[in-house]
Amino acid sequence: MPQSVAIVTGASQGIGRSTAIRLARDFDAIALVARNHAHLEETAAAVGTAGADPLVIDVDLSDPAAARTVVDTTLTRFGRVDALLNIAGAVPQIDVLDMTDEQWDHGLALKLHGARRLTVAAWPALREAKGSVVLMSGNSALFPKAPYAAVGTINAAIVALAKAFSDRGITDGVQVNSVLPGPVMTGRRRSYLEHWAPLHDMTVDEATAKFPQEAGIARYGEPDEIAELMAFLVSPGARWMTGSALRMDGGEVKSV
Repeated sequence: MPQSVAIVTGASQGIGRSTAIRLARDFDAIALVARNHAHLEETAAAVGTAGADPLVIDVDLSDPAAARTVVDTTLTRFGRVDALLNIAGAVPQIDVLDMTDEQWDHGLALKLHGARRLTVAAWPALREAKGSVVLMSGNSALFPKAPYAAVGTINAAIVALAKAFSDRGITDGVQVNSVLPGPVMTGRRRSYLEHWAPLHDMTVDEATAKFPQEAGIARYGEPDEIAELMAFLVSPGARWMTGSALRMDGGEVKSV
């Protein structure tokens, strides 16, 4: 049986994939959770090369039954859970006046309730291991705006949820934090820019440069940079850090 096991959601791409590969240096086994089986297999190959035993679990975390499946499958294979990194959950950027109930419900079901259910399901194993949890939010939690109201609202809820879990974790010996990245250059963001640029009579390069300039930052972040922060939070060196909401956004948020 492995001595340390992490569960990483959203592991098929972007920050989740980078985090899973980075954690393979510190954990003996990684359970990889997402909906796209083929992409998960690609992540699993990279995790194996990096030195950890991968386990692919392709589920949709918006399904209420999925959390139990993830935890049971992980415990059956590895016997323990030491860290849970809730990274899954893309929320559409649609104006607050245009979001439908269905779009709100989808964002809440995957990012908020998916993380909540999985944390609850894994809690007994995490309590036994005195483990760690990280919930992925975003810096829009600090400045929700009309064009991406759902993103900001759900990210703010994630921060509050992490605070509540961390309060319970003080008693149970489980460390819980949240991470608030700024704009990160993931595959999803590249696809968005490729779609957005011609609609605004721009090249993709021009569109790529536009947002950092408007946000007052030097560049986009990279998934590997967020992965390093995630790895630190579940490391022994961060053990006294709990209930924190850590922002990593290149200086986009200017408030103290």
